[in-house]
Amino acid sequence: MKLSQSLPDFPWDSLASAKARAAAHRDGIVDLSVGTPVDPTPQFVCDALARACQAPGYPTTWGSPALRHAVIDYLQRRWNAYGLDEQCVTTAVGTKEFVGSLPTVLALGPRDTVVFPRVAYPTYEVGAALAGVHIERCDDPEQVSSRPALIWINSPANPHGAIASRELLRRWVAFARHTGAVLASDECYAEFAYDAPAYSVLDPRVNDSSLDGLIAVHSLSKRSNMAGYRAGFVAGDPSVVGELLAVRKNLGLMIPAPVQAAMVAALGDDEHVAAQKSRYLARRSMLRDALETAGFRIDHSEGSLYLWATQGTDGRRSVDWLAERGILAAPGDFYGPYSGDHVRLSLTATDERIGAAVYRLTH
Repeated sequence: MKLSQSLPDFPWDSLASAKARAAAHRDGIVDLSVGTPVDPTPQFVCDALARACQAPGYPTTWGSPALRHAVIDYLQRRWNAYGLDEQCVTTAVGTKEFVGSLPTVLALGPRDTVVFPRVAYPTYEVGAALAGVHIERCDDPEQVSSRPALIWINSPANPHGAIASRELLRRWVAFARHTGAVLASDECYAEFAYDAPAYSVLDPRVNDSSLDGLIAVHSLSKRSNMAGYRAGFVAGDPSVVGELLAVRKNLGLMIPAPVQAAMVAALGDDEHVAAQKSRYLARRSMLRDALETAGFRIDHSEGSLYLWATQGTDGRRSVDWLAERGILAAPGDFYGPYSGDHVRLSLTATDERIGAAVYRLTH
């Protein structure tokens, strides 16, 4: 059997007809179906990339000393993560590949179970399918019926933007340690928390000053508009990180040296992140008001880069309704069997395109 046959269908392939309908709008499509940043990469990041362009040798999978230090400094400064040293961090060539490969890299197989949220980023399931493991969708550690080997949590969450409380994170940490599971916290949207504070599992107030069994996954794609750079990193339990590094360096999973230099620059600056958050807040306010005016209810959406909306009907019908107005959204069924009545609309469109969507929803 071909490996691809074990994977779920690629969900965006099913949007072709809706996309064509939206693209036929006289004022063009407003594509809110994907979370691809559209705002410029900060110039100082581009300059750091250019200065490091002479890179005739191979970079390391672990990351340069400058990058490892920048990661540690960032996690301490922004996420109250203490107790980290260089053995606690490594890189990811964009976090999607890391999420998709983690069960395999941890040598999980058919006797193992991976737990991830009921409504979730599809790549958690893809990674489980590649490794041939069992899956369980669950949002509360007290309701998990298996003894998992790996648990994924995600806050602020994709697709629905819910933010986990510190108390819930503490319960996940306690459950993972009780069962011996690795707890992987997807924190790629952590900088975009609007209605409640976001916490890292690396925070001593969450993990009781122990990194045992914990890893946090971070990306610069959204934070710094660097999705095209494929720049991510992982931090946590040095024994887990060490195993990841041992496997990944044998696969040659290396971030290019110029990109590592750009990451150092981006991680050292918080001002551009605050400016980007302000852009998303303004778009969020406009789009939320317009959707509610048009009869949608917005659920969760306390953070991340999306609005999680429903008309109280099948999400595919809402996709079609929006497409007739030239707006493309992602249907909730992309994110599992428990969200078919919702659609996800991204804030990663230009101010002009968000404005166009607002006009179409309110006129």
